Amino acid sequence: MEAHLIEFLGMLLRWLHVIAGIAWVGSSFYFVWLDDSIEPPEPGSEAERRGVAGELWAVHGGGFYNPQKYAVAPARLPRKLHWFKWEAYVTWLSGTALLVIVYWLHAQAMMVDPSVASLTGAQAVGVGLASMAASWIVYDLLCRSPIGRSGPTMAAVTFALLTLLAWELTRLLGGRAAYIHVGTSIGTIMAANVFFVIIPGQRRMVEAMRAGRAPDPADGLRGKQRSVHNNYFTLPVVFIMISNHYAATFGHPQAWAVLALMGAAGVSIRHFFNRRHKGAFAWQYLAVAAVLLGAVAVWTAPHVRALPAVSGPVTLDRVRAIVGQRCVTCHSQSPTFTGITQPPAGVVLTSPAAIVQNAQRIYQQVVVTRIMPLGNATGITDEERAVIAAWVAAGAKGL
Repeated sequence: MEAHLIEFLGMLLRWLHVIAGIAWVGSSFYFVWLDDSIEPPEPGSEAERRGVAGELWAVHGGGFYNPQKYAVAPARLPRKLHWFKWEAYVTWLSGTALLVIVYWLHAQAMMVDPSVASLTGAQAVGVGLASMAASWIVYDLLCRSPIGRSGPTMAAVTFALLTLLAWELTRLLGGRAAYIHVGTSIGTIMAANVFFVIIPGQRRMVEAMRAGRAPDPADGLRGKQRSVHNNYFTLPVVFIMISNHYAATFGHPQAWAVLALMGAAGVSIRHFFNRRHKGAFAWQYLAVAAVLLGAVAVWTAPHVRALPAVSGPVTLDRVRAIVGQRCVTCHSQSPTFTGITQPPAGVVLTSPAAIVQNAQRIYQQVVVTRIMPLGNATGITDEERAVIAAWVAAGAKGL
């Protein structure tokens, strides 16, 4: 019953995380589009006299809208002011709770890969926590330094440092855990931008107006900078959120480089849309993204490493014995492997029929990507992988 409740709690947290993430990413996309799409008011118009820097007309849901943006602030604070912050906070809090439940509480099973580094579960959690904290500190210092004054320079340095982080994490953690901790590091930067920079700056602007003072334009500029950064982070983070379903990426021998290419493609796609909002049809950025994605597709194509020769007949009984010893501790109705409460992906391998039915999945995960068993915790050998490969090559025949 306890295992079921933990699994159910994880499901609810994941649901909440996705819902909050949709709201946060949606508002980010909308407001960057709005900033890029507004046009200056007519010279000498009432809007210009009121300090409006730009406006636009839009139609949606059967109604007309006329949003306006002030150069700094309106002359008088409106009675009702909408804030956008809880989407970010709930996304980060629910995501961090998921990280703790799925990875940190079962670090030895979900984060440690003995073939990568000899860490204890506590050390692996320490690596993950340090990556999140250090990422925000370094990024924030960069934004406040002369590097932060140049958008292209800041983008290049940030991308290089995140790639370095991915490389280092793949040298310390299992591929799936390394990817998710790059994602939580970026997510921490994004949420911290809202909590430590954007919202405090907006509060100071509102307080200044209530006190009868002119708001400091620097607060608005800093908030805009961090908001734009968050906008470019979104597509790489969303990819990392779904990457655990695609072992060809995090299970690749150079998983860090695969992640860097996917991240660069996401940034390029986002830049295309941001440029398009401003009226520039910069199709070259879509072309760059297509080339990067094509390179990943070719690079991660299935490639079976050299395996030992198999002696003797390869039968289902022989494969079943390997699966029973190396896989069933997780892939059963009641897993016995520490930290696993449900069969991964719902795959149960306790019967001959199930093994035959899932032959291609077993081959892909055990022989091609070699990410299973997770961290090779059950000690499968290359000889055993070779038996599975030979059985599948012969048609994965049943009894």
